[in-house]
Formats: sequence, structure tokens, C-alpha cells
Amino acid sequence: MLYTVSLAMIRSMSTPTSSKGIAAVVGVGPNLGRSVARKFAQEGYTVAILARDLEKLSKYADEIAREAKAQVFAIRIDCSDSKSLREAFEGVLSLGFVEVLVYNACHPVESSPPTRFADVTVESFEKAMAVSAVGAFHCAQQVIPLMVERGKGTIIFTGSSASITGFAGYYELSCGKFALRGLSQCLAREFQASGIHIAHVVLDGAISASSERSSTVDQSMDGSMNPDALAQAYWQIHVQEKGAWSQEIDLRAFNHRF
Repeated sequence: MLYTVSLAMIRSMSTPTSSKGIAAVVGVGPNLGRSVARKFAQEGYTVAILARDLEKLSKYADEIAREAKAQVFAIRIDCSDSKSLREAFEGVLSLGFVEVLVYNACHPVESSPPTRFADVTVESFEKAMAVSAVGAFHCAQQVIPLMVERGKGTIIFTGSSASITGFAGYYELSCGKFALRGLSQCLAREFQASGIHIAHVVLDGAISASSERSSTVDQSMDGSMNPDALAQAYWQIHVQEKGAWSQEIDLRAFNHRF
């Protein structure tokens, strides 16, 4: 199997098992994914964090488990590989009911210089679509049936400004994120009545490193977004009252230049 329990889980076994469901965060790196996982752990959830690099992932899991005094599982996943996705979620689902799924995976794209259309390979384009959209589809299929059965659950998809505006030179990113946004809208319209909150988050701007700043707004003077502040916004989506659910929100730094 591709899933591996981190040392963080072993070290946190002395703490009581959370009475809440599992929060699964797919696509955990040093910034947003880690901050989102930490926030849900702090709120009492058992957390599963998933990414390709298990060595780094285990370090994040250990850190979050110690800080939040929570149970954290590190599970390897390749979002471009359907077999890896299925096996990873066997591990996730073995932990219990997945109440929250945050899909944060994205095929890495060089920000500069933009890639001319003639230079974009089919293989690279297909890989980007697989990670951004097909992987999200697979993950949603794994958790939605039990959410429907229980009549509750939250799924949050991380998008970007490229989700709503196509940019020359960023074909892989834009097309993948457009497809992800479409998936989110379709799922929301089918499953909202079943008690499942599905939301798409448009991140408009760069995200700063978690270690570079605190969560105070006045430190975001460079226009980048604080991952801990973003994680708080993700949490607010999860706890929104059913009478006023957001299906899409835009997030950007207060001094973002439009």
C-alpha cells in the first residue's frame, strides 16, 4: 500500500481520539496546505495530510501533532495516478468518516517566463489536468457517498485567479483550474440538498511562507497572502450556517492591486 502512518500519529496516541470526523487535506506543502491542516487539528479534528513527498509530509505531520496535540496521519498520494488515489483513500477511510475534504493539489507551473502555446507538450498538459481536475474528481467520489449517507460534510477546492481568467502562457494552470471550478459548481448543485457544503476558493495573489510572518494583517505589506489567515477563511467556510452557504469566495491580501 502507498499510505504510511507518520511518527506523529504514534506520538499522539496518548491523546483521546477525536469525536469529530476526519479532515483530509490533499496537496500539503509548507504553506497553505500545512496551515489548513494545522487549523483543523487545532479545532479538534483528526487530520490526514496527503502529498507525494512522504518524507516532508511526515515532518509536517509531526509538527502539527505536537503543536495541536492532535492525531495526524501522513499518507502518500500521487494525484495524477488513479491507483495511487484509490489506495491512499483506503488509508484515509480506514480512519473513520471523512467530514472535511480540502483539495489543494496543483501541478507545479513555472511563474516566469510564460510558456508559449507551441512549447506546451501534450504530456505536461494532460498531467496538469489530471492533478487539478481528475484528481479532485477521484477524491470527491471517495468521500461523497458516506457524506450523503450521514447528511453532512464539507468539500473545499482551492482555485486561483486562473480559475476564472485565462492567461496567455499559462495554459496548463488555467485549463486545470477552470475544470476544477466547473466540477465544484456541478457537485454543489447536486449535493447541497443532501447537506454537503461544496465550495470553490479563488486565491488571487501569491501566498507567503508560513514561517515568514504572523497572522496579523499589518504584516502583509508586500501584497502576499498569509496562509494562516487563509486557513481561518477555510475554517469559516466549514462552519457556515446552512442558511447562508458560500459556493465560491475570492480571497486576496488587503493591499492587492486589481
